[in-house]
Amino acid sequence: MNYIIQLLNDYGYIVLLVALMLELIALPLPGEALMTYCGYIIYQHKMNWPVSILVAATGTIIGITLSYYLGSLLGLSFFEKYGHYVHLNKKRLEKISNWFDKYGNKLLVIAYFIPGVRHITGYFSGITKISYKKFAVHSYVGAILWTGTFISLGKILGSNWEKYHNLIKKYLIIGSLIITFILMFIWIYKAYKVKIYESTFELLDKGLVLFHSLGKIKIIIAGIAVAFLGFSLMVVGIIQDYLAAEFNDFDEIVRFLVSSIFTEKWAKAMQIFGNASNSNTLILVVSIIVIWILVKGCNKIHELKFLGILLFGTEILNYVLKVIFHRLGPTQIGYTFPSSESLTVIVVYGFIAYIIPRYSSKAWINTIIIGASLAICILSGLSMIYFNFEYPSDVVAGYAFGGVWLSLNIILLEVYRILPKLKFNKN
Repeated sequence: MNYIIQLLNDYGYIVLLVALMLELIALPLPGEALMTYCGYIIYQHKMNWPVSILVAATGTIIGITLSYYLGSLLGLSFFEKYGHYVHLNKKRLEKISNWFDKYGNKLLVIAYFIPGVRHITGYFSGITKISYKKFAVHSYVGAILWTGTFISLGKILGSNWEKYHNLIKKYLIIGSLIITFILMFIWIYKAYKVKIYESTFELLDKGLVLFHSLGKIKIIIAGIAVAFLGFSLMVVGIIQDYLAAEFNDFDEIVRFLVSSIFTEKWAKAMQIFGNASNSNTLILVVSIIVIWILVKGCNKIHELKFLGILLFGTEILNYVLKVIFHRLGPTQIGYTFPSSESLTVIVVYGFIAYIIPRYSSKAWINTIIIGASLAICILSGLSMIYFNFEYPSDVVAGYAFGGVWLSLNIILLEVYRILPKLKFNKN
């Protein structure tokens, strides 16, 4: 690594381009550390930021394109025999194949952030004859995101690049896996939506036959939901102490990055972002949801009941979580884990991102609503970190618990929609 860093200091862009090209052909080079150090050189004003990203992305694209054509030219039999030289043995081929089956071509975008995977996705894409157009669209976008992320991080970290590089790399991998899981969930839902609906309908119908009462089945479903939520709280409570050290590292890194990226000039903007979680704004958003349900909803009473349960339950959940975790925030005044603001924001804005697209057939409106809701949630949490009201781990935990509570209510809402349609044989 020291030798490559010295070469980068001496020859700059040429070494950056060649090193990343060779890494994507599967040579064991420390591409991420190299790009982070490149960012440090940019911080010292010895290299140009946009040019460095362009050169790094070009090297990455050349490397993965060469591996794609080599995979296409040499074929599966060659790599089964000699693939171990580029870390692509039969077992790994099968593993990557399963991943592509689950996540589709989107894996090409995320794979760069996963060590041991980015080096072989080009070969695999060529072996499996993925069309060049699909391969290029996903892998080239991923190359720009990957190189831009690590070079920019190095620039932001400056003289602290070596101190934080490995920790940031770890959290980026975790984040990539979470995003991959979410994409997998979305893909499975879209691909098997009808089958999931039919299976749920059939399961509930059998349950209704077994219990001979719509009221009983509703109570059982609600009981299962409460038990699931209680179990989730208990499990997280048990592992809290184990995660305490991880929280400290995560908080230190995120706070450093936020303070480095968002200077004092962002103060007014952050105040506006923070207003997304105040009472007046949330009342306005809830009013919009109620009006939308009354105008567009098919099961108005049903949906309004669940909205009430969702909001009332959010207040109870916030209280219970504070009692369980009792972790003081940065100001040492009051408990902030998980963040009440983040939990409430993800629930309210998440519900509006669910209910409006459900009854809107216009794709552009749905895209705007979902995108705006996601942006508001992120920016609201960011403002809490910026003003040092809450720790980053408080904010992330708020998102996590809010997401669980929101998704649980949406699932129950959809299940309860089905129940009145069920028919069963009392005999």
